[in-house]
Amino acid sequence: MTKLDVPSAGEHGEPAEDPAPTQPSALAGVNYWTLVQAIEDYAIFLLDATGHIVSWNAGAQKLKGYTEKEIVGQHFSRFYTAEAVARGWPAYELQQASLTGRFEDEGWRVRKDGTTFWSNVIITAIRNDAGILTGFAKITRDLTAQREHLEALRQSEERFRLLVDSVKDYAIFMLDPEGHVISWNAGAARIKGYTRDEILGQHFSVFYLPEELAAGKPARELAIARHFGHVEDEGWRVRKDGTTFWANVNITAVYDESNRLRGFAKVTRDLTERRQREELERSGDRMRKFLATLAHELRNPLAPVRNAIGVMQLEAGLSATLARSRDLIDRQVTHLTRLVDDLLDVGRIMSDKVELRLARVDLGELVARAIEAARPFTDAHGQSVVSHIPLEPVLIRGDMTRLVQVLQNLLHNASKFSPSGSRIEIDGRVDYNMAVLEVRDSGCGIPVRSLDTIFELFAQEKDAQSPGEGGLGIGLTLCKSLVELHGGSIIASSEGAGRGSTFTFSLPLVAARSEDPADQAGTTAGMIEPLRILLVDDNRDSADSLAMLLELKGHEVRIAYEGAQALQVAPRFAPDLAVIDIAMPKMDGYATLAALREMPALAGTTFAAMTGFGHASDRERTSEAGFHAHLVKPVELALFDALLTRVEEQRRGGPD
Repeated sequence: MTKLDVPSAGEHGEPAEDPAPTQPSALAGVNYWTLVQAIEDYAIFLLDATGHIVSWNAGAQKLKGYTEKEIVGQHFSRFYTAEAVARGWPAYELQQASLTGRFEDEGWRVRKDGTTFWSNVIITAIRNDAGILTGFAKITRDLTAQREHLEALRQSEERFRLLVDSVKDYAIFMLDPEGHVISWNAGAARIKGYTRDEILGQHFSVFYLPEELAAGKPARELAIARHFGHVEDEGWRVRKDGTTFWANVNITAVYDESNRLRGFAKVTRDLTERRQREELERSGDRMRKFLATLAHELRNPLAPVRNAIGVMQLEAGLSATLARSRDLIDRQVTHLTRLVDDLLDVGRIMSDKVELRLARVDLGELVARAIEAARPFTDAHGQSVVSHIPLEPVLIRGDMTRLVQVLQNLLHNASKFSPSGSRIEIDGRVDYNMAVLEVRDSGCGIPVRSLDTIFELFAQEKDAQSPGEGGLGIGLTLCKSLVELHGGSIIASSEGAGRGSTFTFSLPLVAARSEDPADQAGTTAGMIEPLRILLVDDNRDSADSLAMLLELKGHEVRIAYEGAQALQVAPRFAPDLAVIDIAMPKMDGYATLAALREMPALAGTTFAAMTGFGHASDRERTSEAGFHAHLVKPVELALFDALLTRVEEQRRGGPD
């Protein structure tokens, strides 16, 4: 037990006068108590055997708020919460200290002003030489700040644990320094198939393929992470059920404050779907390169064969047998050449290397050219092609050569799968601002199951082919791709085997009100009266240079570098022409146009969209939004002059 040599307390708890102050033991006690009294960071005080306070140091006063005169003689239970007093905790602490010599506790304590603090308390029993309990020494520390810090840390760790546990798209777990699993989140259970109870304690090598285990890959990855702090890998991993998945794996070494390895954090993602997409893309790239290479290589031997046929056609006196053989070779070389051309075109389309030369195309001229191009094939089968086209001009915007190729392919297809001497019909009409062409035959037809796949590359309906007929299955794929490049669509229909088939494709008409200035580029603009022109473009260099050019031509120009500025300038300026960039920040060209068209002062204004995109779908969108013209950057001067001519004509014909 402990014996403290301290002054005894008087009636009011004050030290009694030392009867022999010159004795060494008494002097030591006084010096020791003086030292204790000066300590401010700890509350150090004495209790008598019943728990009443008999001494009080400066730290006790600072911590608990009582002066020595206020507290000496009071029972120490007043420092405890009402709940602790009610369950007899102060008495229990003294009892345990008297039984074991020492008692330590942490808990809430109460200051004089009623506030509480979290304290660490040590109570030591004091006994005299005879072993009789004379009191207790009590030391109290304020641990409120430390507790708050630990509590904040605990809550942070708890929040992080809940966050990690709730993640389902990533397997996030911890390994001990030897590689055994010591934590497991929901994502790990979903991706790898093990529950927490099944996997905790197992070595993480169970996720690796047998050949990787044999090569020591798991141990090697931990060694790299230990040495460099981190390792990343992609490869096949094994689930509980034995199936595999393609994983991205990150392993990070975790060290404590003393730089001692505590384990490894492991994050795994299932990238199987992404890898499959990448494989498909790589396969597609290989296929495109193969088609292009094959087509080019096939053209080399075809050239001399074609030349040899030409020589044979010039040779006189051939026997009937040789002449038939020559003509047979000629037909087959022609067919093979067309297949090679189709292959080359498919390769170009799949590689996005087809450039359309867009211009006005008359529907009647398109049909006439396609019929003429297909005539050798249809004539060889004794078939006739009859067209029904509107008498008035139907204009579409497209590449005449490519559109003839589409219709020619459809006619070849109809001829190939129709009886000799049959009739193929082409019907043309206008539906909902679209030019529509239908190619109908009375041939073997298309089974319903094949209607959705007939346009796929290399697709062939074997049941529908006549003996000796066939192909690579690329003609319809080419048709579909070229039509869609023109902003149109194509479908196939049939009532079933033996009942013929119909191919219908639609192409956008040239809208009368959004006639492209390119169609008038060759006309003479003549003298144009000065126009008021508003340029709206966030590209200052583009706007300023175009304004300079228009001003040199005598026009009055205002510039707005953003849509909001245009809304302020336009009502006062009332432009004859507003040229609006589409891709502007904050307020794009479509929003700017919508706001400007609401202004009465701009009722007679012509609106032109200016953009770097010139696909048919882009032109359709600007036209539907209300633009009168679509200009593709950089705009040719002749196109701009044609547009200005239109604006001048509209101004003369419209109200002032």
